Amino acid sequence: MTHTASFDGVRDAARQIAGVAVRTPLIESPALNDRLGGRVLMKAENLQHAGAFKFRGAYNRISRLTEAEKSRGVVAYSSGNHAQAVAAAARMVGTSAIIVMPADSPKVKVEGVIGFGGEVRLYDRYTESREAIGEEIAASKGSVLVRPFDDPFVIEGQGTTGLEIVEQAGPSTIDQLLCGTSGGGLMAGINLSMAALSPDTVCHGVEPADYNDTQISLAQGERLTHAPAGGTICDALMTDRPGELTFPINRRLADILTVTDAEVAEAVRYAFRVLKLVVEPGGAVSLAALLAGKIEAKGLTTAIVLSGGNVDPALFADIIEGRFPGMA
Repeated sequence: MTHTASFDGVRDAARQIAGVAVRTPLIESPALNDRLGGRVLMKAENLQHAGAFKFRGAYNRISRLTEAEKSRGVVAYSSGNHAQAVAAAARMVGTSAIIVMPADSPKVKVEGVIGFGGEVRLYDRYTESREAIGEEIAASKGSVLVRPFDDPFVIEGQGTTGLEIVEQAGPSTIDQLLCGTSGGGLMAGINLSMAALSPDTVCHGVEPADYNDTQISLAQGERLTHAPAGGTICDALMTDRPGELTFPINRRLADILTVTDAEVAEAVRYAFRVLKLVVEPGGAVSLAALLAGKIEAKGLTTAIVLSGGNVDPALFADIIEGRFPGMA
């Protein structure tokens, strides 16, 4: 029987990753609350193993491998955070990992994969297909392909983020939730949790302005590819269309907000200077949407996910010193 992502699966994932994944804090900042005139609850997944929420889904999937599967290793393709998560989880369960990464991935993420014992295979994201390369390697070695979002166990693992948000918020009513949306695995998992535990919470996805594939797909009711784009500092959010498994779940979203690179840079700087947190651009899009006034927060309780902290040091230095183009 084919496994389908569900909230029961999210609860099972929570049991599977308990004691291994970090139960990251739900942080509140008086300064941010004062600025926005409401409460903001920030799920700090930048403090997760391997620096991003991706560890939840990767470990939930890889820890279920049989001994025979472990002997043949795993393969994944990723711009960085899933890559590091798979390498870290593979090492924890005693198997090997080959990661297919874009040649222009941030150096810090490539080094992270290698540091966790993973083998890196680089490719050109503009002329080659990471899916084809990953499937070819998996087929040749008999390895398990751990997809970054189109895997029910990965979706359910990411959904534990939403489960924890509701648990940690306690009696507080969460009026709205913002979460970055790329292939949609994290957003889909959180949607499963919120639909079950807090159905009145209005969920919004957030995408880079030029990588708005989920926005246009929701508007048209089918999975579409965004227009050709030149790049973004949000390297973790550069998928060209929503996932096959994630898109149907994410159709419950109220809408998709978009943010520019300059707005994201301001959020990264704010997170460092005011919140004292290191958040990568792709992990800061929800905070960027709030700070840029893309959605009303006054008088409301808003939950957001700071989804990762693996930022290139040189880019981070430019941002916090205000040298990034378009920053005030």
